[in-house]
Order: sequence, then C-alpha cells, then structure tokens
Amino acid sequence: MSFRWPIRVYYEDTDAGGVVYHASYLRFFERARTEFLRSLGFEQDDLRTRYGILFAVRSMQIDYVKAARFNEMLWVSAEVEQLKSASLSFKQLAMRQDDQLVCEARVRVVCLVAETFRPTAIPDFLLQRLKNDL
Repeated sequence: MSFRWPIRVYYEDTDAGGVVYHASYLRFFERARTEFLRSLGFEQDDLRTRYGILFAVRSMQIDYVKAARFNEMLWVSAEVEQLKSASLSFKQLAMRQDDQLVCEARVRVVCLVAETFRPTAIPDFLLQRLKNDL
C-alpha cells in the first residue's frame, strides 16, 4: 500500500532558475515518511520520548527524472518495500498532479536507541502495525 502526501513547491525549494533544487527532494521524502507514520498513529517525537527510539536514514538511492518547478503541486509517496527487525526500506515517488514521475528514491531507514544511536529492534507494536499495512 502506498501512502501519498501533497506538497507544494515553494520558492525556498528552488534554485535560481525556479527548478526544485535536488536536496529539496530529501525534505519532501522525509515529510512523506513522517506523515506515513503519523497516519498509522505514531508521532516521531513520542517514539523518542516514550519508547526511546528514533529512525535515521541509512542509505538512499535517488533518480531525478524530470524538473519540478516553483508553485507546482506534487504528490510524494512512501511505500514500505521491505521490513526487517531493525530497519525498513521505502520506495518513494514525487509525482505531478497528473501522475507524471518527477523523482524516485529508495530509502533504507534504521531504528536506533535514542540515547546511544545504536541499532535496535523495531518495537513489536510498531512492527506489527507496519506489517498490517503491507
């Protein structure tokens, strides 16, 4: 199942030519993953303070397909492709409203102990919820 989140391209997201700056997609994809977790009932600050965990990007492969421009509306998706005990991998797309692909990424996120930044297992309650959403 793919989660989609709308994002408008603001001036601050673009380069001098009005095209989305490549690093802006990282923020767009991060927002979609955060909203995906929120849609499942989990707030990242609550996971940190209440359960002592956080998620960090371990790796990312990104492909810039077409230029998005200032003031366009995009759909940014977050789809879990692989779920392991301490990590999950997402396929993420940035698409125009007409479903034209702009950017695609594969993102691996790991679960960490908030205090030590060491890998840890994803808590069962969250792991089960993620499995139910696959």
